[in-house]
Amino acid sequence: MGTPNFAVEPLKVLVEGGYQVVCVVTMPDKPAGRGMKLQISPVKKYALSQNLPLLQPEKLKDPFFLKELKAFRADLQIVVAFRMLPEVVWAMPSMGTFNLHASLLPQYRGAAPINWAVMNGEKETGVTTFLLQHEIDTGDLLFQEKIGIGPDENMGSVHDRLMELGGRMVLKTVNAMMDGSVHTCSQNVMISDKTALKPAPKLFKENIRVDWTCGCVQIHDFIRGLSPFPVAWSELHSSEGEILGVKIFEAGYVLGSHELVPGTLVTDRKKELKVAANDGFVILKRLQLAGRKALETGDFLRGFSEISDYIFV
Repeated sequence: MGTPNFAVEPLKVLVEGGYQVVCVVTMPDKPAGRGMKLQISPVKKYALSQNLPLLQPEKLKDPFFLKELKAFRADLQIVVAFRMLPEVVWAMPSMGTFNLHASLLPQYRGAAPINWAVMNGEKETGVTTFLLQHEIDTGDLLFQEKIGIGPDENMGSVHDRLMELGGRMVLKTVNAMMDGSVHTCSQNVMISDKTALKPAPKLFKENIRVDWTCGCVQIHDFIRGLSPFPVAWSELHSSEGEILGVKIFEAGYVLGSHELVPGTLVTDRKKELKVAANDGFVILKRLQLAGRKALETGDFLRGFSEISDYIFV
């Protein structure tokens, strides 16, 4: 059960590993793009290429879907980047249902664990397999594996490395469950009174806007944690009241004292564009005006010579 690219690798590994995947469950096709044409999920695309049976329920409690799913008589269900399952679904197989989650649980429970780990400046993250239970991302742990996060690495590169690791982790988990060597561990064992659990809530426009009053390191981490998707954004305000939306894909920073208002632009109008933060400057390297293409800073400045009249808000 899965939808995006992150879920394709585990499915592929299982198929190539010789396991009988009796059914693939993914989201219904959705209209997307300018033409609003129906788009199929990456998981569906792979399932079709392998001639695997496919279900795309609108509602997971639909009696017709439940009847179809039960008819496959699966021994085990595996969930990767899908939807929250009702108990009638996750309790169906004789061996239960396990989930692959892209964090080191119990940290970063939620919909966007990779983004938030990078946004928060974590030095490491990883993948976890765990058994499903009622509360989301709280079930007993099966396996975990860590990877490091580079100081300038963005969400995209961490995602791709975790995707490959996740495929291997799913295969390892299935093998262990099949031969009876798996051991579970309650997440509660890993939580003490001093443990501060960091959540990974779903990303919306409201919580991916840059706050220029923060420190340079925090802003840098925030931007790279949202690149290449969904992308951090801000607004350029002119002295005449014009407002332009801007997405920021890549940035650096330089620490230092100044007396500028956070959000103030400093530029040579040729190659360099810096934004004042509370302890230095954020150096913009790749950005995109609303309705335009994403550009390197030099190309961006050549097409926007009047940028000195604006401030980031």
